[in-house]
Amino acid sequence: MNGKDKTLFLFIQLFFIFNTLFPNQKITLKMIDFLIKYGRIFGIPVLYALFLRILFALTSFAEVFGLMSFAFLLIGPMVMGYLTTYLADEKDLKSKLFVWLAPWITITIFFLITILIELEGWACWIMALPLFLLGASIGGYIGAELKKMKNKKTYVSIAFLLPFLLAPLENTYLRKEQTFQAYNFIDIEAPKDKIWSLVTRVKKISPSEDTGWLNKVLGFPRPVEAELDFEGVGAYRKAIFTNGLAFHETVTAYEHQKKMTFNIKAYPHEIPSTTLDEHVVVGGKFFDVKDGTYELEELGPNKYRLHLYSHFKLNTTFNFYASTWARWIMKDIQQNILRVEKDRAES
Repeated sequence: MNGKDKTLFLFIQLFFIFNTLFPNQKITLKMIDFLIKYGRIFGIPVLYALFLRILFALTSFAEVFGLMSFAFLLIGPMVMGYLTTYLADEKDLKSKLFVWLAPWITITIFFLITILIELEGWACWIMALPLFLLGASIGGYIGAELKKMKNKKTYVSIAFLLPFLLAPLENTYLRKEQTFQAYNFIDIEAPKDKIWSLVTRVKKISPSEDTGWLNKVLGFPRPVEAELDFEGVGAYRKAIFTNGLAFHETVTAYEHQKKMTFNIKAYPHEIPSTTLDEHVVVGGKFFDVKDGTYELEELGPNKYRLHLYSHFKLNTTFNFYASTWARWIMKDIQQNILRVEKDRAES
């Protein structure tokens, strides 16, 4: 029995199962043909993507491939889009909407499968989605154009191998460590000493005070409380977040009621494996937070501007993209904390 016969046999089985479960619904041969056709168009690219995802995640290939690479996050989706339109009929390819958007169906199926079998979480896919959709649409257009040419099977072979050829070059020559800054400020109408006491020691934050939205959507840990053992250089401050995440902070510069700078350490072995995905774990291979600074600026009588900025480190081949998400996440955390301090100071 060849591959086509096996596929037909499978759909015949599904036909009888469907008729048993839904006796009042009719399945025609035309419907079966439709399912076979589009099962092939979307199924083969999804199987390729799953193979790519599993292989690139293997620790034995970490130095050669790796999920945190453009080869996986952009070139992989391009190949998925390419295969989607390459496998489609000429009739379908007459529609520009199909050429550009049909690959998004492939991406959606792939995302849902990886979430259902727990290969990835929502947070990673939300952050990767723009690259995947862009790559898939570009690949879809290329696939539709190359299908018109001769030697199209050669192009399929090249496309299939492209992520595997580019990933080693990318990891060898493009990976670099860079430091970025996330900055927020808020204006507070309250006495200086009251504001500063809330900066050095943050009592437990209630759910009603927690207004950060981005980290909530992504399912990342939320700030809970922070305690400083004394006010001065060398002081230790522990910032506790939900789900077992904690930052160990040491004060490196201190001006009473004016400025406080602290180094930040997060130890991956302390963080439960269910708290953060391995690709975004703080203190891990790709992302770390280095330091933070509070500055209190006087604007007028009992009116101050509280600045909060931090530096974070990225080590990927696409820092310019990763830094955008990292900065949004850091700013969301910082703005959340500043709002809590403002509300408490002004109450």
